[in-house]
Amino acid sequence: MVLKTRFTEAFGVEHPIAQGGMQWVGTAELVSAVANAGALGFLTGLTQPTPEALAKEIARTREMTHKPFGVNLTILPSINPPPYAEYRAAIIESGIKVVETAGYKPQEHIDHFKAHGVKIIHKCTAVRHALSAERMGVDAISIDGFECAGHPGEDDIPGLILIPAAADKLSVPILASGGFGDARGLVAALALGADGVNMGTRFCATKEAPIHDAFKQAMVENDERATDIIFRTYRNSARVAKNAISQQVIAAEKEGRPFEDVAHLVKGVRGREGLATGDTDHGIWTAGMVQGLIHDVPSVQELVDRIIEEAEDLIRQRLAALVSR
Repeated sequence: MVLKTRFTEAFGVEHPIAQGGMQWVGTAELVSAVANAGALGFLTGLTQPTPEALAKEIARTREMTHKPFGVNLTILPSINPPPYAEYRAAIIESGIKVVETAGYKPQEHIDHFKAHGVKIIHKCTAVRHALSAERMGVDAISIDGFECAGHPGEDDIPGLILIPAAADKLSVPILASGGFGDARGLVAALALGADGVNMGTRFCATKEAPIHDAFKQAMVENDERATDIIFRTYRNSARVAKNAISQQVIAAEKEGRPFEDVAHLVKGVRGREGLATGDTDHGIWTAGMVQGLIHDVPSVQELVDRIIEEAEDLIRQRLAALVSR
């Protein structure tokens, strides 16, 4: 049995599973493994310090897989924004045919990529934003429920409602994101109207993920309560793994302190140092509620094969058996 959906057909992949862009984690080692397993992986563009470095990482990934993969480009409001046009040029000139966009006012980026035949999956956290992106011309939507790691938006709508609400109104294919890590989630997402799932945290707990084993073991040991929502008072909510730093940030927010008072705790370089050294309390690190469903650290191939095999069994046996004739 093959799970063929609008997503697999539109993007030329075997399985309806994507690995979205993740800062520091979406590198050639993980992305090539995801591609080789038949899913769609995304290099994280801004993890690479320059457009030239991104072009080299794309080339390095191509040395490790002949299957399709994409690049994530997250657009953030910034006083000193990265040279987005140069990153876009590096992506296009490298022959990448699918980009995952996320963030702030993507129209300029969508227009540029579309003019060069690049397909776009836009990640968003609300149906109204998804409809706006569809009008801009994106080819698919990744809709992030409240359970997700990273930025869940400010509406707090969980996937059980958000996914079918999006499916009711969108005409482009939909990836369900936030809280997915096993076959049950994939089958549920398909039943809710999605065309596949996007997994982040679950792919971090694999052998190929380029982070210290201490973080992978923490995700295995953590349960579904082991996250914190930080930056809520700054209207930039972020779900991260619960640790000493996230608790300090929440305490500061409860005291009404400004972002400047916690900036030193949450800066990206500090989080990256932790991922490299294995100190899970060194900085903030991104993880979702799906930690409660992570019980091992398999290879990417083993994980994808297991999800697809168990999803097929669920559909053929458990669900089919519920239908009386």
